[in-house]
Amino acid sequence: SSRVVAIQSQMSERAVELLGLPEDRPCLLLDVGCGSGLSGDYISDEGHYWIGMDISPAMLDVAVEREVEGDLLLADVGHGIPFRPGMFDGCISISAVQWLCNADKKSHSPPKRLYRFFSTLYTALARGSRAVLQLYPENSEQLELITAQAMRAGFTGGMVVDYPNSAKAKKFFLCLFVGASGTLPKGLGTECADGEEIQQAKFTNERTRFRNAKGKSVKKSRDWILEKKERRRRQGKEVRADTKYTGRKRRPRF
Repeated sequence: SSRVVAIQSQMSERAVELLGLPEDRPCLLLDVGCGSGLSGDYISDEGHYWIGMDISPAMLDVAVEREVEGDLLLADVGHGIPFRPGMFDGCISISAVQWLCNADKKSHSPPKRLYRFFSTLYTALARGSRAVLQLYPENSEQLELITAQAMRAGFTGGMVVDYPNSAKAKKFFLCLFVGASGTLPKGLGTECADGEEIQQAKFTNERTRFRNAKGKSVKKSRDWILEKKERRRRQGKEVRADTKYTGRKRRPRF
């Protein structure tokens, strides 16, 4: 497990680096899914303060035993972040946020839980600060679900992908800005051999996605309808099967 610890520390270091904290003063950070406090140790070493939230009492017990410097809170972040507005100078999370995509209970709706998490996180963060969430998405749909809810909650930013060409070292960091939109940091290892850069994922305003070449909205187009139906299926809603007639225009009269 020492390798796990090493990877964890490395990712914590990278997450804190992506926060772009001021050099001259200690900051208060929120660590979401803090576990046994490994990322917290790095935050403390850097001279900052932290509060960690985790859903696992066992993990928090380990953190207490290890006498970490941060304060610990046993909580499910899918219920929201229970701190006063503007309290934190930043938030990091190492391999935790993807768990909000799982519906462990019948009553759990992943989109709702993600939105609750992001909207309350947005409020708890100081204006101009950042949240950097390292996550292991299962697939691109999950990535889209997570980023869509973050945008809905008011964040700007995007996905920073380190070492995108390496199966082993590839890491996803959702880098979110509160208020003033910064420039998205570059992913590590994104320079190609010929110095070309790999395009980073940026958030586009979702509404502009379905436009045809003339700039007309293609809302109600077949692609738009299929995507909407797919979204609703993911939310567990009843949706009619797709057929060759989906999205076809009807003639004005039969």
